[in-house]
Amino acid sequence: MEIVNQIVASGSFRVVKEPLGFIKILQWIFAIFAFATCSTYSGELRFSVECANHSESDLDIRVQFEYPFRLHQVYFSVPSCRGERSEQNFLTGDYSSAAEFYVTVAVFAFLYAAGALITYVFLPNKYHENNRGPLVDLVATAVFTFLWLVSSSAWAQALSDVKTATDAEYVIDLTRACETKENTCKALRDPVMSGLNTSVVFGFLNLILWGGNIWFMFKETGWRSPFAKPGLPPEEKPPTDSREVYGQPQPNTYHQEAPRYEQEGYQPNYGQQEYPPQGGDYQPQQGGYSQPVPTSFTNQM
Repeated sequence: MEIVNQIVASGSFRVVKEPLGFIKILQWIFAIFAFATCSTYSGELRFSVECANHSESDLDIRVQFEYPFRLHQVYFSVPSCRGERSEQNFLTGDYSSAAEFYVTVAVFAFLYAAGALITYVFLPNKYHENNRGPLVDLVATAVFTFLWLVSSSAWAQALSDVKTATDAEYVIDLTRACETKENTCKALRDPVMSGLNTSVVFGFLNLILWGGNIWFMFKETGWRSPFAKPGLPPEEKPPTDSREVYGQPQPNTYHQEAPRYEQEGYQPNYGQQEYPPQGGDYQPQQGGYSQPVPTSFTNQM
């Protein structure tokens, strides 16, 4: 028990809450249902043959078949209705290749999903080392997507043929005794195909899961970064100092040396000036305006 606790403690189970691990769990479960619903199937059809002489009639003929659906090897006995011993008839068709291929893909998908989950949880550093884990995962996911597409499509077509070959009315048409109008043949029961229909559904669900997971595998590889649109550059604040405008140092205007007239204690009295000054001449300078020049000591006071 302590060993189990140590193993659980050493794992990083946070990954199962992320799409990478959660989808892998769904793939693992759906793969189980895919091969289980197909490989464990067995069906039976029933029909009756009532001969005209009533001495050779068989009112309950049962024909059983199962995975891998080599129907041409399934035989059953029917009365000949001609005073002879019973005849041996066979079903038609061999659909083992499609069925076995489908189950094989499901089993390998189950094993790969289980191995990937173990790697995600207990060996995350090895998985991301040199980006090899995501690359292998991406390639394997793409391959399994293609295999699910091919195997599910082939098995769906094969299942349609299996339904036709095991239909009770179709088997009656192949029975020689039923060709005579005096003999009466009736279909009693067709095989139940709900389990096989479910296997096809799980096959295409696996196709969707594995195909959709390619995007998440692609994101894990890091190849998405070069294709991402660059974001807008951050807004730049205007420079607070004039020295930052052109990237060259500028004199600090806030610490310039005081004008000479302030150092000598001279304060011009702008509030007592008159425009134009009395007793003086106002002579504007070319190119601008200048302060009036006092002509006497009285005006200056």
